[in-house]
Amino acid sequence: MNHFEYIDGVLHAEGVALPELAEKVGTPFFCYSTATLERHYKVYADAFSGLDATVCYAIKANSNQAVLKTLGKLGAGADVVSVGEMRRALRAGIAPGKVIFSGVGKAEDEMREALEADIAQINVESIPELIELNRVALDMGKKARIALRINPHVDAKTHEKIATGKAENKFGIDWTRAIEVYRDAAAMDGIEVTGIAMHIGSQLTDLTPFREAFTRLASLVEQLRAEGIEIRNLDLGGGLGIAYQGETPPLPDAYGQMVRETVSHLGCHITLEPGRLIAGNAGIMVSRVMYIKDGEAKRFVILDAAMNDLIRPTLYNAYHEIIPVEEQGENDKQATVDIVGPICETGDTFGKDRKLPDNLKAGDLVAVMSAGAYGAVMSSTYNTRALTPEVLVKGNEFAIVRPRQEIDELINMDQIPGWLD
Repeated sequence: MNHFEYIDGVLHAEGVALPELAEKVGTPFFCYSTATLERHYKVYADAFSGLDATVCYAIKANSNQAVLKTLGKLGAGADVVSVGEMRRALRAGIAPGKVIFSGVGKAEDEMREALEADIAQINVESIPELIELNRVALDMGKKARIALRINPHVDAKTHEKIATGKAENKFGIDWTRAIEVYRDAAAMDGIEVTGIAMHIGSQLTDLTPFREAFTRLASLVEQLRAEGIEIRNLDLGGGLGIAYQGETPPLPDAYGQMVRETVSHLGCHITLEPGRLIAGNAGIMVSRVMYIKDGEAKRFVILDAAMNDLIRPTLYNAYHEIIPVEEQGENDKQATVDIVGPICETGDTFGKDRKLPDNLKAGDLVAVMSAGAYGAVMSSTYNTRALTPEVLVKGNEFAIVRPRQEIDELINMDQIPGWLD
């Protein structure tokens, strides 16, 4: 469920009409609903009631500090994958004790800053990283609290670019080597083994891969305890999918029950790391039609948004529903169109062979739905296009939570060497 609905024929974000936002903010822009963020977080967190569990929102999905502050006030922690994301979480008021640092490659300065901040846990993804973290911790006179991220060799049955739990993926330590690496870690003076971590991929719509992975995880915990290596924290990652195009992903309650059935008997503290599930359907991108182009083979709706603003359709061939901001009547004629952006790339396409009103014209607004996750965070300045603003709505109020970047500001970031003056 989200809070983007037609009211009197006009699409609203909660109580705010999108044409009003477009007039004041300009287009394109991202718009997030506070009510949806809060509802999604609460429904997910409630699925684990009665368990010793912490929900650490995966910041990579949407890292705007207004979003982080909204979720932090509800009790969310943070799953971060860079020192930049860690700083965002801390500046948004999320306690260090609720921050988990994941990611395949952490630099020495990132390790130092994480240890200095005394975050809850660093998830180590390789033996070289473990050795480096031990060296850094000893140099600082500290012990690094760690979990090893284990790759369970489970196919998540998701898009190849967001699958992370198969043997050929770059993530984690192979589960077949887990015990020997844990032995090495337990013997290091700069390391405190506290947990075990796993994340098999994103946008999963079936619980079966989760169940297989968590069952394997539980078996590893029991083997490690038999070795005298105490595991008290389980980081189960995220990955539960959302509906983009009629998918029927499991509800959080069903996911929570599966977690109880597979790992609750271990008596560990459980960390969950949802991202897309919280933010995905809590945001949209609003764009204005620039031109309607009738080609020989296709009708093209050319928007003022482009692949630099929302790259998911180009990068993943991802589907986003696209609807007019002015509601269409049941009997209004529709046209089959390709919805594209102005960038000089054939891949700059948001949707092919879509149905939109036949009378859609230049100046009209459309909304690209389910754009709250992996939207603004993956945007770029390709073609020297300024970064798109972000707006947060709460009831009848709205705030610009990232202003539109000025093109001159972008250009002025370049530095001309003296020999060219």
